[in-house]
Amino acid sequence: MRDLLIIFKALGDPNRIRILKILEVREMCVCEITEVLKISQPGVSKHLKILETAGLLGFRKEGLWVNYFLNFDSHNPYAKDILTQLKGWLNQDPEIARLKEEAKVVNRENLRAGTQDRSCSCASNDNKSLGGACVNPS
Repeated sequence: MRDLLIIFKALGDPNRIRILKILEVREMCVCEITEVLKISQPGVSKHLKILETAGLLGFRKEGLWVNYFLNFDSHNPYAKDILTQLKGWLNQDPEIARLKEEAKVVNRENLRAGTQDRSCSCASNDNKSLGGACVNPS
C-alpha cells in the first residue's frame, strides 16, 4: 500500500501534474521545465524530487545536462499504470494543451544564450553552486 500512497501524494499538487503532462512531449531539463511552467527553479527541483521518489520520473545525464523523463520502468509497481492512464487524461484542458505546445519549442540552448524569456545556468561553467538546475539531483 505504501507505494500507491506515495504516488497519490506525488499527484496531489497541480504543478506536479503539469510536469508529468509536459514530459509526455519529451525529456526536459529543469531550466526548460521552469520556462514552460513559469515557476522558480527551486520549486521545479522540489517537485521533480517528489515525482522521482514516487517512481514516476527518471533522469539521465547527457554531458553536463540532466534530462528528466516519465519512468515506465519504475521500481514502483503502480507507476507504469498511473503514467499510462495519465496520458489519456487532461488532453482537452486548454492549459495543459498550451503547456504541451510550449514544451515542444522551449530549448535549453536558447535559454542559456538568453534568447528565450529566462536564462539557463544548467551547463554553465561559471555556475559554482550548480543549484540543482540541470545537474545530477543526488
